[in-house]
Amino acid sequence: MSLSKMPTLADVGKVAGVSRGTVSNVFNHPELVRSDVRERVEAAARQLGYDGPDPRGRVLRDGKFNAIGLMPPGAYAIADMMRSPYLRELVLGVSLACDEAGVTLSLVNGMDESRTSTIRDALVDGFILGHSVDIDLVGSARRRRLPFVILESAGQDINSIRIDGRSGALIAVRHLTDLGHRNFAILSVRRTAGPPIVHMPGSRKHAITAGFALDYERLEGFATGLAEAQLSIDDVPIIETIPGDPTAGAVVFDRAPDATAILTMSDWQAISVLDEAVRRGISVPEHVSVVGFDGTAASARTTPPLTTVAHDIVGKGRLAAEMVLANASPKQIVMPVELVVRDSTAQPRG
Repeated sequence: MSLSKMPTLADVGKVAGVSRGTVSNVFNHPELVRSDVRERVEAAARQLGYDGPDPRGRVLRDGKFNAIGLMPPGAYAIADMMRSPYLRELVLGVSLACDEAGVTLSLVNGMDESRTSTIRDALVDGFILGHSVDIDLVGSARRRRLPFVILESAGQDINSIRIDGRSGALIAVRHLTDLGHRNFAILSVRRTAGPPIVHMPGSRKHAITAGFALDYERLEGFATGLAEAQLSIDDVPIIETIPGDPTAGAVVFDRAPDATAILTMSDWQAISVLDEAVRRGISVPEHVSVVGFDGTAASARTTPPLTTVAHDIVGKGRLAAEMVLANASPKQIVMPVELVVRDSTAQPRG
């Protein structure tokens, strides 16, 4: 045989003295072949350097890629998914379900305008979408007749998993007001690329400009909790930052220097605040209390350990993948949240 010619099923069968169909069964349905014949075929394949049928043929035959795609919420590149404490745990949960099912996970870049065409062209059997802001994403998945799950609130005809963001924000504020705090700042999540967006009191009616439905729900929870303490969210600085933006802490300390408590919508934001506090010699929680949101494993390892509104991120990722793989009737799941109190919150000084 020419060295430039790739060996085929027929070549293996000729060397092993069996039919092409028997060779195919050895690679695709080995339980159908006697052990002695299977060993002879495997030996012939090794001799010829044959690694098995071209997977492209299986894809064309079955129309299945044995993979699901994950697109994160907001303007995240794939590298950002690896840096984000929240997204790392989400990917872990999805990966656990994929490993159990023997399927591949494809991470999809959400940074640019190509994400809709990515949904259209990706070689996957279903999607986990971080959000539904781009209606074209949902439409593209539907046109391909692919199962998908959205990780936020959605209609009754769509698989969705979300957290109770309003309740989580409310318990965070209640915790701080019960400690005696009356001066707040809020870090909201900016879902588009760009620098922090600052909303100072008097400039808006607790509005944000680059958020998703979950962010508005949490803002409502913050507003309700503040109102319970006879405070108004309209008097609170709100700063929209991309989680992981290293300038987040500097902006909040510069623009809200009187705040004794900082509410965030992401553990990653809260960690940025803690890092900036160290740089400025600001003691947490003696000078300012900080509350995260997510409950990532990283929140327990900060200095001081972070008080946070937690939910089961790994479990959410696993469940989302299982829903895609099951391709069953649409379900809408709301995951509970809880406040995990650690050492980043305390009574205000004075």
